Amino acid sequence: MRFASLGSGSEGNSLVVEAASAHTTTRVLLDCGFSAKELERRLARLHCGIDALDAIVVTHEHSDHIGSALTLARKWSLPLYMSWGTAKAVGADSAGIDLHVLWGDETAAIGDIELSPYTVPHDAREPLQFVFSDGAHRLGVLTDVGSCTPHITTMLNGCDALVLECNHDVQMLAASRYPQSLKVRIGGNHGHLSNDAAAEILRGVDRTRLTHVVAAHLSAQNNLPDLAQAALAGVLGAAPHDVLVASQALGFDWLGCG
Repeated sequence: MRFASLGSGSEGNSLVVEAASAHTTTRVLLDCGFSAKELERRLARLHCGIDALDAIVVTHEHSDHIGSALTLARKWSLPLYMSWGTAKAVGADSAGIDLHVLWGDETAAIGDIELSPYTVPHDAREPLQFVFSDGAHRLGVLTDVGSCTPHITTMLNGCDALVLECNHDVQMLAASRYPQSLKVRIGGNHGHLSNDAAAEILRGVDRTRLTHVVAAHLSAQNNLPDLAQAALAGVLGAAPHDVLVASQALGFDWLGCG
């Protein structure tokens, strides 16, 4: 199993996960926070086209995640997976789409990929995050979450790779020109993870199998890649450059699990 980011941040998020068996290959797009044209351009960097995708999975209804998912699902006849709450937020816009409702306590099979959704605290209708597995390896994804819960820790135990939100540096957010109401929303329990909060989550999970850690969803105004890398590397006992960053402009290239 391998994965790659098309970009991560407040201007758009999208991750591609690929798993293969002896005779088939499955590619799933997690979130689609870019225009259809921009998504196609970014997929081309990975030598992948929209026609190579098997499904789209959406974490929640915020525009930097759902973006053009409905348009692409309809145009390319792709199955679209989301929570019941997200589907309700989308409403009639999902008409004519092969829509599959996910529940936070039930796994779903998409070709060669087993998808394990889990609920998270974030200010959306019913946000989900996911663990992907091909039966041999596990990829844990945690972005757009305000605080950790015991269930999150349990879900992320024993992953081979983790993509963790490192949205902001606490001091940079406090000193920013954002209005106080926005600072409170971002730093609240249903907002976004700080570098320190992400590091604490990483510290609390079983890292026995962990080979890759990626810092994601960095704020362009309230964080720096170096700060996010240092926070996570400190937990791992690794050099900061050993922690990868999913940038807004480029994401990151294919990484193998294991």
